[in-house]
Amino acid sequence: MKKRIPALALTICLAAELAGCGETQNVVVDQNVQTEITLSWWGNDARSEYTLEAIEEFEKLHPDIKVKCSYSEWSGYEARNQVRMISGTETDVMQINVNWLNQYSPEGDGYYDISTLSDVVDLSNFPDDVLEYGIRGGKLNAVPIAMNAETMYINKTIYDSYGLAVPKTWDDLFEAAKIMSPDGVYPMACADKSMWLTLVAYAEQNNGKHFYNDNNEITFKAEDFQLMMEFYKRLVDEKVVPLIEDYQRFNMQNGKYAGSVGWVSDALNFYKNVIADGQEVVAADYPVIEGMPSGTGWYAKPATLYAISKNTEHPQEAAILLDYMLNSSEMAKYQGVEKGIPISAAARDYLDEIGELSGLQYEASLVMENNQYISSMNSLIENSTLFNDFIDASNLYVFNKATSEEAAQGLYEKYSEKYAMAQ
Repeated sequence: MKKRIPALALTICLAAELAGCGETQNVVVDQNVQTEITLSWWGNDARSEYTLEAIEEFEKLHPDIKVKCSYSEWSGYEARNQVRMISGTETDVMQINVNWLNQYSPEGDGYYDISTLSDVVDLSNFPDDVLEYGIRGGKLNAVPIAMNAETMYINKTIYDSYGLAVPKTWDDLFEAAKIMSPDGVYPMACADKSMWLTLVAYAEQNNGKHFYNDNNEITFKAEDFQLMMEFYKRLVDEKVVPLIEDYQRFNMQNGKYAGSVGWVSDALNFYKNVIADGQEVVAADYPVIEGMPSGTGWYAKPATLYAISKNTEHPQEAAILLDYMLNSSEMAKYQGVEKGIPISAAARDYLDEIGELSGLQYEASLVMENNQYISSMNSLIENSTLFNDFIDASNLYVFNKATSEEAAQGLYEKYSEKYAMAQ
């Protein structure tokens, strides 16, 4: 991971071709030492392709630094990262998920303190409240690249065809289902985590409390989970959404889903082809109970972050690469808004200059940024075991194997065995 390799750097100064050089033709040969550092990320082929191109440009700008890259799709990356973090063989600079900070660095000693490298990494491009997401134990373990929130996307072309306005409340969605369902069209659809967070939002709108308190304890009681289960069953029974198990993304393309809940960063993954077909898709307000401000119960988080290994032997070179990945116009040019709208003021200003800040993903980002009621997400709420246990318990009720009260009580007891619960 960390080694220094010699490289022969040739600088040829030809008076006939290069202005500013002396009249005598000289060849200057310098023996330099090139530092090798490592970088890792997850993503699809398109992300890997542009990142590799950006790294090639970085190496041209910094010929004394060689970057060895490691990348894969999410599932493989997550598994490999776990092994690397346990064994201390993680890459020098790495893309991380926000919940890994709690998993690997709850006291702030699992990653390098980037604040000590602020002479290289320009942190002034980032608001303090955003940097807070990456701080553990008073140490800046990671810097967010972009912010993310579950967002309601509406195919306005479909809604318009039924004479319906873009929904703002849960009641709007139920009314839309009455009109759309005879044609087999759902007003909304959610994958498993999106449905979980949607139901948490509905519960918080009813009970007025956050799922987690400041001590990372679950505040919900059995009656709160019962409320979520009953609302989920109503959504399914009244054809607002399909069952989680029946969710298929391609139904966005064929018009069977007139809306969906997905991350800001998923906007183009979900709707690129739909928009290309000439249909209008909009980022709508976050659904709420009638009379409540949009955003109540919903959460925002860093889409992803960059961190530096606590074990790096080359912190200065790692910091140079990190600053390039976050703030440079070169990286912004290649990345665009693929990872979300960049938080870095420098990167965002460059994208604005070249006209890249537009489109559905940018609109979804503005909906999130301009909403004063959306809350900061506790990353523990994304624990897959947490929401999979909820889905399993809900299905007992949905498929008439238990009452909602029984299913909710059973879930509460299971959570009490696994997690810290507020008293």
